[in-house]
Amino acid sequence: MNSRMRVGFFFWPYTPDYTRRMAALADELGFDMVGVADTPGNAMDPWVAMTLAAQQTRRARLAMCVTNAVTRHPAITATAAASIDLIAGGRTILGVGAGHSGVANVGAAPTPPSELRDAVAYMRGLLSGEHSTAVGAAAEIPWRRGRVPVYLAASGPKALHVAGAVADGVFVNYGLGPEHVARAEAHVAAGVSEAGRSRADVDTWYIACLDCAEDRAMAFKKLGNILGFVAAYILGRDPAGRGVPANLVPAIQELKRIYTTRQDAMDTALVERLGLFDYLRGRLAVAGTPDDCLEQVRAAAAAGIDGLMFTVSLASDPVQAVELFGRRVLPRLR
Repeated sequence: MNSRMRVGFFFWPYTPDYTRRMAALADELGFDMVGVADTPGNAMDPWVAMTLAAQQTRRARLAMCVTNAVTRHPAITATAAASIDLIAGGRTILGVGAGHSGVANVGAAPTPPSELRDAVAYMRGLLSGEHSTAVGAAAEIPWRRGRVPVYLAASGPKALHVAGAVADGVFVNYGLGPEHVARAEAHVAAGVSEAGRSRADVDTWYIACLDCAEDRAMAFKKLGNILGFVAAYILGRDPAGRGVPANLVPAIQELKRIYTTRQDAMDTALVERLGLFDYLRGRLAVAGTPDDCLEQVRAAAAAGIDGLMFTVSLASDPVQAVELFGRRVLPRLR
């Protein structure tokens, strides 16, 4: 583990002004990375938002966190990332996943692991300057100025394995406890070994939900929305296999059945009614007062995490959460 915890955040880009403000905060407050999510129907087009964020920042790395290989051809996505990198001056990261709200909200299905592997390898080749042939197309990006790394967002064992085998980095969305880190690391390491790579070749960030407020109750007020959104996706397919205690498996299955990826239809109290709030908060979130958040980040560091990428998309007040964490927690981590 590195001695310095790296911290970033990503968000749903609701409006141009909001997007500019959030990106500016990343630079102003010393976050290492800022990203935007691809969630059609919930927010602006992510590549428009990435352009605004690139123009607003000078230091922080800029991540698409994350898009998918379904709603746009991988060659189009790679070209968009290379275009953003011209504006961002070499700070861009392309994050890709199987697809959650990005595909569900347009009636599509996530990419199977084998196809995702091909798509990531193809985009990585294009963004490294190669003439890349895969996924039904031969292409190249001869005008790109630098290499844009491709990270894979992964929660399941197959996707984590693929990340270790073919990606430049991985956004792990599985949990912050030592048992979660150990399990995710084992799958990534297996992919690294299969490909004959070094573990150092795969940069690793753990995704967590963040809500930071002066009042703990306020930080928890809307946390159920993002906990339900994340947990249904990463735990709902195989709760027992993904470490959910046996007594909570039926509730996770019910969550998977009834949750929604549409923000305007989310039920903040859902995870509370299902008896899942405390478990999911402890596994998937950093939330509460600045002192609470500091304690939880230090616990994540003790578990072996040295990169945290927070989603503040559905926080009670995303700007306040970022500002408060950036001013009251981040300096104490450094």
